[in-house]
This record gives sequence, C-alpha cells and structure tokens, in this order.
Amino acid sequence: MHADIHDFIAIGLGPFNLSLAALSAPLSGVDAVFLEARREFNWHPGLLLDDATLQNPFLADLVTLADPRSEFSFLNYCKQTSRLYSCYMREQWYLRRTEYNRYCQWVVGRLQNVRMGYQATLLGYDDTLGAYRVSGRDQVAGRGFKLHARKLVLGLGSVPRLPRCCNQDAAPYLHSADYLQHKPALLRRRRIVVIGSGQSAAEVYYDLLRASASHAFELTWITRAPRFFQMENSKLTLELVSPDYTDHFFSLPAHCRRRLLRRQASLYKGINANLIAAIYDLLDQRMHDAPQRYRLASASALRACHHDAGADCFRLRFRHLDSLRDFSLEADGVVFATGYRSPPPELLAPLHSRIDWGDDGRYRMTRDYAIDRSGGEIFVQNGGLDSHGIGNPDLGLCCHRNARILRALTGVEHYRIEPRTALQTFGPLPS
Repeated sequence: MHADIHDFIAIGLGPFNLSLAALSAPLSGVDAVFLEARREFNWHPGLLLDDATLQNPFLADLVTLADPRSEFSFLNYCKQTSRLYSCYMREQWYLRRTEYNRYCQWVVGRLQNVRMGYQATLLGYDDTLGAYRVSGRDQVAGRGFKLHARKLVLGLGSVPRLPRCCNQDAAPYLHSADYLQHKPALLRRRRIVVIGSGQSAAEVYYDLLRASASHAFELTWITRAPRFFQMENSKLTLELVSPDYTDHFFSLPAHCRRRLLRRQASLYKGINANLIAAIYDLLDQRMHDAPQRYRLASASALRACHHDAGADCFRLRFRHLDSLRDFSLEADGVVFATGYRSPPPELLAPLHSRIDWGDDGRYRMTRDYAIDRSGGEIFVQNGGLDSHGIGNPDLGLCCHRNARILRALTGVEHYRIEPRTALQTFGPLPS
C-alpha cells in the first residue's frame, strides 16, 4: 500500500512547476508526479505574438540558475535542435515568447514524471495512509484516476482580472489573455479600445497598430496610470528581484509590505523600453497619415462599461484623474489588459482545516512557500506577491524558489542555495 504513495504530487504545469519537474527528474530516490489538465503545454497562448519577448535574460530558463549543467537548459535545447549557432549569432539576450514556449514544450516531451491530460478534480487527506489523495480524470484514456502523495505542490496559475464595473455574465468582455484567439474578429471592428498600462497592453496595442495599415479601424489606448511608464531595469534596481531582497521583504510586517508593493508598481508593471520606442516610431508614421484614427490617454480610470447588445457596442465612461472630469467613449471592440488575480484554488476547499489561514481570509505562506499548518506539506507556486514581493511572479527567481521547495519537500539541499546574491544591503546597516 505504501509503495503507491508518491513523495509529492504537483498539480498544474506552468513554467514554475515545469521547472520543478525538470529539477526533480534527475534526483534518485525522489518520486514525484506532475499533473496537467491540458494535453499540450502552451504558455499564455493568447499572447504568443511573433515579436513579443520575455522580460528576463535567457539564463532565466527552467533550470540554469539552479543547475547550469542540466540537460534541460535552454542552451542544450538549442544544441539538440541545431539552433545553438544561430542563437550565438543573433546575440539576443531576451527570448521571444514563442521561442520560450517551444523550449518548454521540448522539455515536457523529455520528462517521464509529467502526465499531460490529467485533470485533478478533488483533493483529500487519508488519515489511515497519512497521505494526500488526488482524484481526477485522465482525459486521454477517458478514465478516472486516484493518486496518493505525502506532499502537494499547487501551480494552478492565475485568472484574468477585469475591472469591477464589468459584469462577465452580461457581455462578451475580451481580456488580453485571449487576444490572439479573437484577433481575426477584432480586426473587423470599426473602433477598438485597449485598456491597461503594462507590457501586455503595449504588446496588444503594438500588434493592432501594425495591423491598422491594412484595416480601417480607429485605435485608442487608455490607462489609469499617470503615464505610459517604462519598466525600471537598471542593475541595482534589478537586485530587488533577487533572493536577498525576497528574504528582506518577507521579514517585514504586513503593513510595510503592502506599502512597498504600492510604491514598486513600475518595477513589474511597466513596459519594455524597446517596445515603447517601437510603438512611438510606428505611431508617428501612422498619425502623420491619419491622425484622427489614433488616440492615447493616461490618468483615465474606467468607471462604467455597458454592452449594448442591440447595437453590438460598448459604452465606456472614464474619470480623468488629473482634472476630475468624466468623459465617454463608444467602441465595438475592447481589449482589457488589466492583469490577473490569484484566488485560493477551489481544489483546496476539502483541505480547508489543514491550511494556515490569515485574518484576511488568505492563506499564510512560509518563506519556503508552504501554506499548511505544519509548514511543510502543501506548497504553492506564484501565489505569494503579498508575502514574498515583486520577485514572486518573476521567471528569474523560478529556479531559486524551486531549489528551496525541493529542499523543504525532501529534506535535502539538492541544488546549492547561494547565501548571498545581491551587492547591496536591504535592511538597516549595523551600527
């Protein structure tokens, strides 16, 4: 009976759990299973635009920052697919998203511990076995499954966030996460509005701006941010996305962490400088020929959004935050690039009594990303922005996080965790 109990089961296969799978695969004596409901890996397929790039250097792949010798590194992917020399000649520090997605698919195809098409539907705890139970359906074979493990890792991702005034049950609202699937229909619209301020909004706007040469729509980009701001990426600023800063941030009182996150929006919500330049150059060309077709507005918060089904259009009302004046727009195509949220997974409901819940209704997370009362059985990927800071969703800290999670899961430091990673000190200097 106990031979059927895995060391841990990971549910969901985004880049973070895929990294954990790749780092776990070569470890002898570690019995892990990774379950993914989809039959094929695709990372944000709605935003796999041809020229969109990651915001992290290619060294921030699935494994290199934990194990540079791993067979699952991006450079080995290039070697095995006869692309190493072209990668060398291109001299590109940042990967295209499509290329990163192909690399992840390559890794998935070489892992024996990954089960695609396995949809987990129910979690539980078996007191007799002293193990967690994961039940679900193998969608490829068309039958149910039941697995047991001593520990769990949840990588269920986030869900698109829409403004509060948008009633998803009353209108066909389009989030940027689904942009590519709906792009052909969107291009047939007459008035398109993009709402949002970050990288995704900029990528969607740039893609539509390029398409506007062969389509007749009007294009407007609106953000509530005070400006279309560039992501800060100077070297000392980038150290705020480091293990050392995560340690510092985690040690702060909750009210201090909340205040810091509000001040640090430009560190993770801004736009790549190269993309801003490309948008400006192309917009300058487009507006020279047809200035009435293109508009940009900042400091404008969406207050109301009504979908008129009869007219097949959206009626939008904004408050201009500088002048405190309202204005209205009509559009028959709207793309909301308004970010994501990470609600507690519904799968956790049967394990509610085992979770360490805070007074605010959210689970409390340890430094090693565990959320259970004992602090070492249920781990969550990419769910700790409030507790671990702006580095939490960053691919650059993926390997460090998984090295810590693996150490907590197994009791062994399989991959060396560097004691110091930043040149600066984040806390008070010693007197």
